[in-house]
Amino acid sequence: MCITYKNLNFQIKRIHIISWYNQQKPSSKYICPCVVNIVENTQLKRNIGFVVATSIVIGTVIGSGIFMKPGIVLASSGGSTMALWAWIIGGIITLASGLTIAEVSVKIPKTGGLYAYLEEVYGKFWGFLCGWMQTIIYGPAVIGALGLYFGSLVADLVGLSETGKLFVSVSSVLFLFILNAIGTNLGGFIQSLLTVAKLVPIAMIAVFGIWHGDSHITGMSSGNSQSISMGAAVLATLWAYDGWMNVGFMAGEMKNPSKTLPKAIITGIAVVMIAYLSVNVALLHVLPASKIVELGPNAAHTAASILFGDIGGKLIAIGILISIFGCLNGKIMTFPRIPFAMAEDRLFPGAKWLSKVHPKFQTPLYASLFETVLAILFMLVGNPDRLSDIAIFVVFLFYGLAFYAVFLIRKKEDGRQNSLYKVPLYPLTPIVAIVGTLYIVGSTLVDKPIDSFLSILVALAGVPLYKYLTRRMQP
Repeated sequence: MCITYKNLNFQIKRIHIISWYNQQKPSSKYICPCVVNIVENTQLKRNIGFVVATSIVIGTVIGSGIFMKPGIVLASSGGSTMALWAWIIGGIITLASGLTIAEVSVKIPKTGGLYAYLEEVYGKFWGFLCGWMQTIIYGPAVIGALGLYFGSLVADLVGLSETGKLFVSVSSVLFLFILNAIGTNLGGFIQSLLTVAKLVPIAMIAVFGIWHGDSHITGMSSGNSQSISMGAAVLATLWAYDGWMNVGFMAGEMKNPSKTLPKAIITGIAVVMIAYLSVNVALLHVLPASKIVELGPNAAHTAASILFGDIGGKLIAIGILISIFGCLNGKIMTFPRIPFAMAEDRLFPGAKWLSKVHPKFQTPLYASLFETVLAILFMLVGNPDRLSDIAIFVVFLFYGLAFYAVFLIRKKEDGRQNSLYKVPLYPLTPIVAIVGTLYIVGSTLVDKPIDSFLSILVALAGVPLYKYLTRRMQP
């Protein structure tokens, strides 16, 4: 669940040019033609092919979930067999969702992702509400959860107290905020390197766990005496699968997005599904289901120690930490783009400050600081599993609208643009995505009513705010 934008600074500069240009539209005949050319020629270079796009999918999806969620999925599902089915169902929902969004992103190749899609199809209000929820809840919850997961693993590795764990979590978020604030850009090479680093511990645990393990895989009870909920189990897997939509942000940089994007999504999600199932089978082959539940986020580290000894286990744990750290860095880098873009449109409180770009570092400093402060507040009052569930619930509230947008786009096109990518097995695939969304939202409302209610209240709070902001924009 992470992404690195090589062109972050360039995009910010481009936004400013286009924003100024749009303000001059009433008197555009007086604008120097060279300025028009600057605006028109600021399109991103189409240099991303299939391999890079697929690595982006894998790199954005694989983060903490595969290492942190197996115990939660087992506890929620009640046993190993249903837990494996939860991972499969989560993968199917993700694949259907990715294939559906691929058509939307190809036909609306705008920076901003979900925010841009909803604004284009449903209007500014729904775009604002989506961006508002992503900024206030989704982004901070994701960053907070990843920070807490990172701190938890570090604490387990070196033996820290609860206070020490929280200190490491907050410090890691602040450290990455500072790095991104001063314009540190690791680039595509580092992104690929981190992707490889993520796959190494996964591959080693999967291969050696399946090879050397001797525990039963199916039919094993989790030992959970609490209520069993398949919906909660699938919800937990979707945290691990989340991040696939970020590749759509890069559609404008792909050589042939109508072909590259869907192939990358299919291949990337398929690789992730295989990796996730392999790791879970390996863990169940090494550790009893009840032990995995008991160990929680430390199950992968413990399994690695059994397979490779203390030193090998620590090396695998370091690989897991690199995976989560890279994911956390990507989130801290990219999430501030949402309030920054909204502030550029004057659709966010404090737009004057949030839309500022640091004159030296050319980064959205105040937008980044805003998201970081919110994330730290979330970390101080919540636990990572709760934060991850809230994040998935919030984003799926708007995913459904994005999936339904395919039907509206098809109706509007009326048979045109046949050369562009179209979701396979239409209308079955988007229907599966929509049904999966309704299932997740409904299950969360039943299983976690308080968190769901509070999230919906925050969404509703955005309604009068939108009216106020749009009224203030009127001459």
